[in-house]
Amino acid sequence: MKTLRIHPHLRDVFGEEQPLVYLAAILLFGVGVAVVFAMAAFPLLAELAWWRAALALVLVLDIAAGCVANFTPSTNDFYAARPRNRRVFIAIHFHIVLVALLVGAGIAAAVAVWAYTIVAAAVVNGLAGRSVQTFAGGLLLAIGLTGLPLLPGLPPAMVAVSGLFMLKVLFSFAVDHYRTVEPRDGDASKNGGRG
Repeated sequence: MKTLRIHPHLRDVFGEEQPLVYLAAILLFGVGVAVVFAMAAFPLLAELAWWRAALALVLVLDIAAGCVANFTPSTNDFYAARPRNRRVFIAIHFHIVLVALLVGAGIAAAVAVWAYTIVAAAVVNGLAGRSVQTFAGGLLLAIGLTGLPLLPGLPPAMVAVSGLFMLKVLFSFAVDHYRTVEPRDGDASKNGGRG
């Protein structure tokens, strides 16, 4: 497979090197989800200023594309080697709340989704280097996804994006799927080692 060396400014998203077919899949999925969201949420988006609708769609694209990118060996290994970066990346993810604020719907539910996702992702990340990490991530993701349709005030399009947000941060990102890289920032003892 032909690979592309990733520009240093984009390595937090794609890692250091990605096969072109992976990059295409990541971008196509992100754009596809943004288009589906735009169609499903059209009544909400049509009432917004153009910049609010556009920003909401960019954030939806980012959430969706990140779900796929975080499963690639390159992105996984980039963060496996930098545990501190992974913790920061988890902490700064509040995209779902921003989307809800921009579209003006499901704000309280989005805050609940965000809080659950961040706490669960922190727990899963704390299990790095342990064989139970993938199971715990899958279990917490399943619990979160089960609760999504039960949240009041969450339009169907926001339910879908909230599920992708949970998948992205809690499972796709917080789990070290390949466990092949040693941490580079001195966090090996905190991280439980790799193996």
